[in-house]
Amino acid sequence: MADAMLALNNASIYQRENLILSDVNIEIQKGEFVYLIGKTGTGKSSFMKTLYGDIPLKEGEGNIVGFDLRKLKEKQIPFLRRKLGVVFQDFKLLNDRTVKDNLMFVLKATGWKEKPAMEKKIDEVLAKVDMKTKNFKYPYQLSGGEQQRIAIARALLNDPELILADEPTGNLDPQTSVEVMEVLQEINKNGNTILMATHDYALLLKYPSKTLKCDGQKVFEVVQKSA
Repeated sequence: MADAMLALNNASIYQRENLILSDVNIEIQKGEFVYLIGKTGTGKSSFMKTLYGDIPLKEGEGNIVGFDLRKLKEKQIPFLRRKLGVVFQDFKLLNDRTVKDNLMFVLKATGWKEKPAMEKKIDEVLAKVDMKTKNFKYPYQLSGGEQQRIAIARALLNDPELILADEPTGNLDPQTSVEVMEVLQEINKNGNTILMATHDYALLLKYPSKTLKCDGQKVFEVVQKSA
């Protein structure tokens, strides 16, 4: 479909020679918020890694934000990642530089040149996650929830068409998880498409949305029962 941010048809996902998921058929449309659930070891991380080019797609068809995953070349991966925002469980912030310099580092690495435009963009994404006043702090001076907000801001820098959030609340306490989830919900309301892998079933109940499940080497949509 024209508005599909992600479409997989008869796709099989391997870790080296091991088949992790087979015959995957899914579509995610522009503007959707989609959960990816499943027990540890069912293939959620391998699924995510395939989407951002860390694991090659060897079988079936896959298209993500206009890139053909079967034909993806090494040199195209940085361009793919510019159109994706990836949020990791462990934040992956650089501890030896401030929040602002963390974000500046990403902009320079993705080809931004104009300092005023870079500063404006950094202010813009920090405002979206309510962290504008913390731009001079170092990551170790922030709480886990604040670090994850910065990680989300970093994912927004290049106006991604699709955000892949891999267990973004995995290292956070329940209250902080809800705060981070509120940020993601707000970003989704503003038009960003989000695919979020999670173990946190409490969040699914609080913020019901389309849900995909990894189980028995398959990925399928599950229908949430309304309470």
